[in-house]
Amino acid sequence: MLSFLLWLVVLFLCWPLALLALLLYPLVWLLLLPLRLLGIGVEAVFELLRAIVMLPARILRSSPGR
Repeated sequence: MLSFLLWLVVLFLCWPLALLALLLYPLVWLLLLPLRLLGIGVEAVFELLRAIVMLPARILRSSPGR
């Protein structure tokens, strides 16, 4: 909602710039999509490494007598 209000302010102040931003937004989104997917993959790898490192502590914390 805030970005829409900002776009309306830009539309009021400089309408050619607002129309250019409206046309370029999907192209920028498509260009940044591979970087977002790469970020998701890197985050998943770090979570996997964290789970592997923390596994011995989780095993030792749970006792079979409980």
